[in-house]
Amino acid sequence: MWLPFFVTQPPCLRVLSPDVFVYSLDMSSAENKKIVETAFMAWSKGDGMAVFNLIADQVEWTITGSSPISGTYTSKHDFIEKALKPQREHLTGPPVAQVHAVLAEDDWVVVQWEGRATTKTGMPYNNQYCYVLKVIDGTIVRGTTYWDTELVNRAWRE
Repeated sequence: MWLPFFVTQPPCLRVLSPDVFVYSLDMSSAENKKIVETAFMAWSKGDGMAVFNLIADQVEWTITGSSPISGTYTSKHDFIEKALKPQREHLTGPPVAQVHAVLAEDDWVVVQWEGRATTKTGMPYNNQYCYVLKVIDGTIVRGTTYWDTELVNRAWRE
């Protein structure tokens, strides 16, 4: 039995928010930028998982520098369990994101943002980030975090 595309959910349809849907196998840089911007906007309003829901299960994510969690992670699970959760153990809550700029070209999206939080010892943790993301079909398949590793190291020493 044939059903119109809006009755069945094709495997490449992705609902990012009530008003943003992704249905494309060859997305433009503008579409990739919109997906990432929408997720970061949701994060800035309290939905910290909005960005991380875009990450592929088999993502390759590199955290630069010489912090305790610097390195390359080859799955979403490892990235969350071995990098994000240990980092957040030193904070009173997840950083609140404030985006300063989003640039896109082809499959690449670059996000310059600030994460504001407080360490469990009361020290302000206001880190500057630059995420370089490869986005394929609405999913982040590769990411690199550039950030102030000295601030991270200080938070871990407190």
